[in-house]
Amino acid sequence: MKKMMIRADDLGYSEAVNYGIEKSVKCGIINNVGFMVNMEASEHGYNLIKDCDVSLGCHTNICVGKPVCDPKLISSITSGTEFKSSKEYRSSKEDFVVLEEVILEIEAQYQKFKQITGKEPDYFEGHAIDSPNFIKGLEIVANRHNLLFSGISFDGTPVLVNNQQVYMNMGNTSSDDYNPFKTFVEMYENAKDGFNLLIFHPGYLDNYLLSHSSLTLPRTKEVAASCSNEMKDFIKNNDIKLYTYSELANK
Repeated sequence: MKKMMIRADDLGYSEAVNYGIEKSVKCGIINNVGFMVNMEASEHGYNLIKDCDVSLGCHTNICVGKPVCDPKLISSITSGTEFKSSKEYRSSKEDFVVLEEVILEIEAQYQKFKQITGKEPDYFEGHAIDSPNFIKGLEIVANRHNLLFSGISFDGTPVLVNNQQVYMNMGNTSSDDYNPFKTFVEMYENAKDGFNLLIFHPGYLDNYLLSHSSLTLPRTKEVAASCSNEMKDFIKNNDIKLYTYSELANK
């Protein structure tokens, strides 16, 4: 049987994103949610889905909003009182993230996750940044606290989650005709021998998101697809089980 997963990232990014993720969980098929804990809308987002049956992960973020740590202690990843932008990471030819500094922030966000939720994260991973030191820091903190760690893959190679191969997939959100449902069908038809994970960023739009993220309209398409009868019928008709990270932890 093909092993399929769908994850919604960015809970906490903004209130509009939170409402989109809430809709995708309560009316749709999303059962894994990545939670940003450093944002002004973090607690708002958590309160919307805290009673839902989802695997909630710590979606560690070092490129938007304010850090949990004192910015002066983590100057390699901050600019003033906020994180350096994702554009700064992408445009740099070297990994400017200082490992010892990023570990401080990763640890602080893990502790903030526990403070907000009152529990351990069901999984532990990072948001958007292709930095070897960031990924290494995530793994160090995950091992320190015996957390279910998921790395980041940008080239199609699988990451190991509890010794299970997980293939990470994202649709071409930069395309004008981006179709999240079609992306899911293509992942299903080309499923590899392991867990096949589709990463969504469902959400609605507000001023904060529009002024801080280049990923905008595709988020609304992912809300609609997640809640659509088309998606639900395809999953039912093909007898697809959507796995959670909690289930991976027990493999």
